[in-house]
Amino acid sequence: MSLLKDVSNGSTAQIAYQSRECEGTQGPLETLNRGYGSCRDFAALYAEAIRTLGFGARLVSGYLYDPSDDRLGSAGSGSTHAWVEVFVPGAGWIPFDPTNRSVGSANLIPVAVARNIPQVAPVTGSFQGEGTDLLPIEVVVRVEDQ
Repeated sequence: MSLLKDVSNGSTAQIAYQSRECEGTQGPLETLNRGYGSCRDFAALYAEAIRTLGFGARLVSGYLYDPSDDRLGSAGSGSTHAWVEVFVPGAGWIPFDPTNRSVGSANLIPVAVARNIPQVAPVTGSFQGEGTDLLPIEVVVRVEDQ
């Protein structure tokens, strides 16, 4: 666990968080070279680093529950977010959020899990038509304690 935490914290200490609205994920080397990335970039980098050490890693897309609005990658209490789950023998799949240097599932609401980050994109699709054909769309995510 110490090694996994150190790798997570080390990458975050060297790379600045930067929110990006554009599609896609930077490759791990691109994130290292640029020195910044979004939560999905941090997740992709961490997963590849952990895999080189022989651990199983899968990428997770979902929501970050952040009612105090003090975590990176948060724009409110129901922000889309990406993190990694690492398989630790004897313990199973453990969530690591390298963006926020946290371990465990507190504040993380998983929606999709896959080996590669493009497979867990929160929203994908295409549109054919005229620019005037667009209709407004609004998505509201409400997270409640139960």
